[in-house]
Amino acid sequence: MTIAAAAYPLDWFESWDAYEAKIGAWVAEAARKGGQLLVFPEYGAMELASLGGAEVAADLEAALAHVAGLRGRMETLFARMAAQYEVHILAPSGPVIEGGRRLNRASLFGPDGLIGHQDKAIMTRFEREIWHVDAGQGLTLFDTSLGRIGVAICYDSEFPLLARALAEAGAEILLVPSCTDTVAGYNRVRIGAMARALENQCVAVQAPTVGDALWCPAVDENRGAAALFAPPDGQWPESGVIAQGEADSPGWVIATVDLGRVETSRREGAVLPFEHWSEQSDAIRSVRIARENPGPI
Repeated sequence: MTIAAAAYPLDWFESWDAYEAKIGAWVAEAARKGGQLLVFPEYGAMELASLGGAEVAADLEAALAHVAGLRGRMETLFARMAAQYEVHILAPSGPVIEGGRRLNRASLFGPDGLIGHQDKAIMTRFEREIWHVDAGQGLTLFDTSLGRIGVAICYDSEFPLLARALAEAGAEILLVPSCTDTVAGYNRVRIGAMARALENQCVAVQAPTVGDALWCPAVDENRGAAALFAPPDGQWPESGVIAQGEADSPGWVIATVDLGRVETSRREGAVLPFEHWSEQSDAIRSVRIARENPGPI
């Protein structure tokens, strides 16, 4: 399977047609290069705040509400793109308002339409303290013609039990759309994605926002690099990096992976963290304290 991870810049649009043209060009390029699974970043949908004008885009509350109001139109566009190019697309995540709750949602589309969605499970401080975005309920395993896919949105990738639950349910690929405003934030997610690939002996795909969008405080600065990761073992690269783009450089990072290697790694790897995961329980049943006795001075 050929996977395309986007390092995606956020742009200002004067019209919906301009947004459609951008998305159409991005999807067409990835499909032309052989991409079968296209991964867009977390909060990539926030560029739609520009369609509300400068005052809306500059106001956190107004921007969130405006983008949430365009959710249906955006999903229709991505469903059409997936059908037109016969690809699977994890669309940019963005705000959804359901039952008075604010959620950060990423939706997966296939050639036949919407497959399902994953809401971010654990909020960052900005999301919970300032933006008041709520935690999603539950995880989704996407069983597709390409393979079994899980999604850990940005901060979620830093929590091992989320990815583990998806891997135990059958996930072979973990998609990690991200949006980070510092190099440290990007590295936290990158390290999380690499660790989840190691622990679960699977493929992890990071797709970040990049560049400045100073007109929207929610996503004003964006740092990162798109990449595909694997466990550094056996048939995979020794670095654990299948492919990685340049830092803060917009564009697709595209690589072909053999998902058969996931099963082989889990069965025949030099180490078997996926199989041996449960052995942690025995080790942590009790914690002893050993104190140093420095003796007389």
